[in-house]
Amino acid sequence: MTSHVDAESPAGFTGQQPRAVRKALGMLEAVAQLGPGTTAKEIARFAGVAPTTAYRMLNLLVAEGFLVRVPDLSGFALGRRTAELSRAAAATDTSASLHETVETLRSHTRFGLHVASFTGGRLRFVDQDPDHEIVGIALLAKNLHANALGKLMLAHHPALGAGLELRRLTDYTVCDPDALRAELTRSHRDGHTFENQECRLGRSALAVPVRNHAAEVVGGLCLQGSPLRVSGSDPELLGFLHDGSRQLTGLL
Repeated sequence: MTSHVDAESPAGFTGQQPRAVRKALGMLEAVAQLGPGTTAKEIARFAGVAPTTAYRMLNLLVAEGFLVRVPDLSGFALGRRTAELSRAAAATDTSASLHETVETLRSHTRFGLHVASFTGGRLRFVDQDPDHEIVGIALLAKNLHANALGKLMLAHHPALGAGLELRRLTDYTVCDPDALRAELTRSHRDGHTFENQECRLGRSALAVPVRNHAAEVVGGLCLQGSPLRVSGSDPELLGFLHDGSRQLTGLL
C-alpha cells in the first residue's frame, strides 16, 4: 500500500523550506532595520538574497500581510501581521524588560539614547528613542565605519571589516583603512567608540558595548546629540553610558 505524506505535515518539510524561511525572516528583519520605504534591492542586499528570489518572496510577504508597499510604491514597510506578532510577543514576555530599563536611563539624559543588536553580524536597532528620531537610519547598517555603533561592531568583531567599503558620507568620514584600524584598536581598549559627524553633519555619538551573561558583546548602547555637546572624552557621558550598559547585561 502506498503511503501518503501530507505536504503540510512535519514529515513533508523538505530541505529547501528551512532556507526559504530563513530568507523570508531576513527580509522582514531588513525592513524592520532599514525602515519604511526600503527598496527591494536594499532588502535583497541586507538579507543576502538574490534579487530575483527577493522579488518573489516580497510579493508573497505582501500578499500574506507581513509587508505592505508604501503609498508611492517605491519600497516596503512592515505590515499588519508583523505588528500583531510584535504586540503578542511583548504581551507574553515576563523577563526583565530591556525597554523599561532603557526608558529609565532616558529619564536621566537630554540626549537621544538607542540600543542596537549585533546578532548575526548585522546592526539592528531594537529600542529607538521615541523623542529623538535617527535621521538617515538606513545608512548606519550599510556604513559601519561611519557611525559609533558600527565602529563598536567592528572593534569587537573585526572579521566584519573584511572587504568593507569605506564610503565617504561627509567631510569627516574616516576612509583611510590604517586610520580606521588604529581608531578601532583604541576603541576596543578604551571601551567606547565616538562618531563626529561622520555619517551625518550636525550629529555626533558615543557607543558602549552591551554584553550577555557570558560577557560577549552582543549589542551596543548609543547616545546621540549635537557635536557641540557630545565629545569622545566627556567623563560624565561615558560614565552614564557604561553604567547603563551594565544595567542592560543579559537583556539583549
